Amino acid sequence: MDAETRTPTDPELPPLPDALARALDGFLAHLDHQRGLSAHTRRAYRADVAALLRYAARHGADELQRVDLGVLRSWLAAQSDRGLARSTLARRGAAARAFLRWAHRTGLLATDPSARLASPKVPRTLPTVLTPEAAGRLLDVARDDAAAADPDDRPAALRAWAAAELLYGSGIRVGELVAVDVDDVDPSERLVRVLGKGGKERVVPFGVPAARAVTAWLEEGRPAVARAATGPALLVGDRGGRWGQRQVREAVHRLAARAGVDDVAPHALRHSAATHLLAGGSDLRSVQEVLGHADLATTQRYTHVDAERLRRVYAQAFPRA
Repeated sequence: MDAETRTPTDPELPPLPDALARALDGFLAHLDHQRGLSAHTRRAYRADVAALLRYAARHGADELQRVDLGVLRSWLAAQSDRGLARSTLARRGAAARAFLRWAHRTGLLATDPSARLASPKVPRTLPTVLTPEAAGRLLDVARDDAAAADPDDRPAALRAWAAAELLYGSGIRVGELVAVDVDDVDPSERLVRVLGKGGKERVVPFGVPAARAVTAWLEEGRPAVARAATGPALLVGDRGGRWGQRQVREAVHRLAARAGVDDVAPHALRHSAATHLLAGGSDLRSVQEVLGHADLATTQRYTHVDAERLRRVYAQAFPRA
């Protein structure tokens, strides 16, 4: 971890000048009271704004009024010279804007220097998507592994099967999956309740295969690993604690390798579900509700994925392509 990404309280870093430290503390308090901001977003803003203020202090701007457009541009240029990705620069620029807008709104700054700061253009990338056949192979391997596992290995295999089926069958995020409690899922009605971004709750349907996997996990797998202090978590690790996102990623990577498909992260199962829903005739608004997207434009990405696949098929198969 370098000086640009450490937290402002890291003991290896020199303290900020008092005026800048007070401004940072005020902004962090403001973030803590903003509804809908995830802990991850708050941590990222904290680190990015602290990095800006440390850079400003090193270059003589020891008061907030001296953090002007020139300092902002110089800070971002220095990071670009270090080879940071445009997406990272865009995120840090957004954090700086949020901080300086807040400072201007609260009277700490007479003007907002970030108002004239240009944003780096982030290349538009299409999400990784498995074909329906590849997704089916991965899920078949998960099911077959669970059926063939020795008694000692069966809970882990059932857990991986349930996780993969829910990720693909409902299109939920991996963070939403690991937060699901037993009472949040109803295999008989094939519904799962999740808490999405911005603290928004939604109920998402899933199919028969996912219902079978979840039922098998609840009846055979979870009781074998649950402990007295386990709590309500649906997915429980071997030591009785709530399964985390890292463990889900490892399980999906293993299943992809065993199925002989492209190595994918759990989020690719969500992308695949969305793309396959749209390709199967679902309307954008319905898919938006399933995925929990606040903006329909986010859901529209998946129409481009399918269009790109059709272009590749056309180019390979059509004699006058």
